[in-house]
Amino acid sequence: MRIPRSRRLAVLISGASLLAVAACGNSSDSGKSSDSGDKSKSASSGSSAERVAVAASTNVYGDIVRSVGGDKVEVTSFISDPDQDPHSYEADTRNQLALSKAKLVVENGGGYDDFMDRMLKSAGNSSADVLNAVKISGKTAPEGGELNEHVWYDLPTVAKLADRIAAALGKAAPADADTFKTNAEKFKADLKPLEGKEAALKKAHGGEGIGITEPVPLYMTEAAGLVNKTPEDFSEAIEEGDDVSPKVLQETLALYKDKKVKALVYNSQTSGPQTEKVADAAKSAGVPEVPVTETLPKGEDYLAWMGATIDALAAALDK
Repeated sequence: MRIPRSRRLAVLISGASLLAVAACGNSSDSGKSSDSGDKSKSASSGSSAERVAVAASTNVYGDIVRSVGGDKVEVTSFISDPDQDPHSYEADTRNQLALSKAKLVVENGGGYDDFMDRMLKSAGNSSADVLNAVKISGKTAPEGGELNEHVWYDLPTVAKLADRIAAALGKAAPADADTFKTNAEKFKADLKPLEGKEAALKKAHGGEGIGITEPVPLYMTEAAGLVNKTPEDFSEAIEEGDDVSPKVLQETLALYKDKKVKALVYNSQTSGPQTEKVADAAKSAGVPEVPVTETLPKGEDYLAWMGATIDALAAALDK
């Protein structure tokens, strides 16, 4: 059975590349964060030997780690380019090296980034503390359905993750355990206003219909009381990279033509002929579009990103 695109961040590392990891050990780049933007500089005070080495599958988790760890962590996020399709990610030897040195590894799980576990095993690092966000969330697939693994759009899950990160970092650096715990508490406090925004959106627009291209934003839209009207066969086909049947495509396009949805919430990092037809139908019908992504936009942190997404959704529904 074909693995869904959003569940297979592909790792393409040749045997020769893996053998080259040892040679990379003395590289001056080996201690640098691969995150884009200036956020990697926030972890640059003090020598790298004093900081806890952390590897994260995406810059979403890298940013959350940095919020908890502050200048006590050295974070390498493997996927950080907002213009990069996470589904076609290609790992490199520097990623393997970062995993070999990591004291903490943060992955999404749920089949989304299985390459992390494979690379960690290849790196021979059995001592790293591995945090799996899906497992921490406690979420499971509905009966007869598929697990929505995009748990970073679920604020309660992210709060749980922050606590687990603080505990793991405290284990790696006991002298700074209280600092990590305090930072996690502040981060969770900063999540509360975002939950308040979701609650306000639910009060104003609960029960209203929306369309999606993939299930990426569903934890957020469900928390806001919105109802996904898109046929499951459409979003499942898009997620798996399959063609949508003509019948299902017409049913999906009719949602916009017949004004049965108030907004289209779409994954802007993946597109194809079917999703473009949906976007065109939304534009023709005057249905507002709300883009979402799977990685942090350049220059933003997790809290600002989630807040801006909720605000954009509210603005679209208020039109």
